[in-house]
Amino acid sequence: MTDLPDDAARGGSPDRSGWEELLRSVFGADADEAMRELRAHGFDPEALGANSELAANPQLLGPILERVQRMLTQPGTGPVNTDLAHDVARQVAVTGGDPVVTAGEARAVVDALTVADLWLDTATELPPAGGTRAAWSRSEWVERTLPAWNALAAPVAASMADALSGILADQLGDLPEGAPGLPGLDLPGLPAGALSGLSGLDPATMMRSMGSAMFGMQVGQAAGTLSREVFGATDIGLPLVSDPLTVLLPRNVTEFTEGLDAPLEEVRLFLALREAAHARLFTHVPWLRAHLLGLVEAYARGITIDLQALEEKVADVDLSDMDALRGALSGGGVFSPQHTPEQTATLARLETTLALVEGWVDEVTATAALPQLPHAVPLREMLRRRRAAGGPAEQTFATLVGLELRPRRSRDAAALWARIGADSGPAARDHIWDHPDLLPTAEDLDDPAGYASRRTEAAESSADLDAALAEILGDGAPGDDGAQAPGEDEPKA
Repeated sequence: MTDLPDDAARGGSPDRSGWEELLRSVFGADADEAMRELRAHGFDPEALGANSELAANPQLLGPILERVQRMLTQPGTGPVNTDLAHDVARQVAVTGGDPVVTAGEARAVVDALTVADLWLDTATELPPAGGTRAAWSRSEWVERTLPAWNALAAPVAASMADALSGILADQLGDLPEGAPGLPGLDLPGLPAGALSGLSGLDPATMMRSMGSAMFGMQVGQAAGTLSREVFGATDIGLPLVSDPLTVLLPRNVTEFTEGLDAPLEEVRLFLALREAAHARLFTHVPWLRAHLLGLVEAYARGITIDLQALEEKVADVDLSDMDALRGALSGGGVFSPQHTPEQTATLARLETTLALVEGWVDEVTATAALPQLPHAVPLREMLRRRRAAGGPAEQTFATLVGLELRPRRSRDAAALWARIGADSGPAARDHIWDHPDLLPTAEDLDDPAGYASRRTEAAESSADLDAALAEILGDGAPGDDGAQAPGEDEPKA
């Protein structure tokens, strides 16, 4: 059977109803996704426009208008509509099917993760993460990781909402007295005043709600798409869950294996090694989680909106014309991040740390896998390229969070970790994670061979400084308690 466009499939006119135009003007670029979401929950704007009984009886419109008003005035908890993000992510995750993990799949995953920990014991001093070893469906991945994505997107969403609502509030200062909020809205086919419940909305609040909903849909779309691409809980390079656990998604692993020369069991073991290595690092380096997420948040909170461009866009827009307002804001240049020197420095630190995490996992995984898995080398190269290239979902998050989460220099970092391990041994290599001040720098990634000499020079310089401070303090005056310094002569009578 031939698929028809939405309007034709419902037997309606190719011209959309006023109801649908109103909602599309509210949701802007995300209107198609919003319409699908509304229809999935039994709310068809086209049917409303074609229903003459509803048009003739405003009382019947009350419950529906309440839902619309609630959607516009209650964005959820914070700058990202988390409820909408959750619903969209779950729908995207199950597109094409998301079967429950079978007992056999769960047992195979747990066995692979157990073996991976045994092999990693020979490659790193960091102990196993402990906690649960589990097999997740895509929906379970969404449920466990979505809170982290909402939190990552929140700073950028808040900055945009604040800028837009502030400028709209300034423009409303010119409205005549007695006309608070948006002017009255009327649609063809509906009685005059049927939408009076919407006319009192505060535009600033409404724009915050619209922004929250649009960010929620984008976060949900990206998280749902990622759930179809990832292999575990740590693929993205950030600690998305706080619990010490290791996870694989059996269906994604199976689909990834299709077309490869390596058997499923070998691919599963290699991916289990990567997941377990990430988990060890995030579990036993206590400062790492807060360090990474703090850098992301610091960068995102520093994003500024081009207020001049935004003011120019909305200066001549009639606030009662939602379609004109959406068109004005959809142009480029309004939300372009303006990098400050502090942001540039934060971004450099974040990219270096992400590369060091990915490089360490890559090196440790390879060390553990090479003696055990015949296809370890091609699998390592395939995962390197896949991680470096990213995908559509990661590109969406780059827009939402304000930066790319791909480790651009993971190969350089892996070479550096390999050099440190060869020169000083695995224990010395892993002890570098004891404190963030010990981490290699971008200069070390540029020149792995010179890392040891630079560390020696830094240690000698620090020792000289300590000696100088000790000498200064040792020659100082007696303590605050007035006690004599050792060896000092007694005062004469």
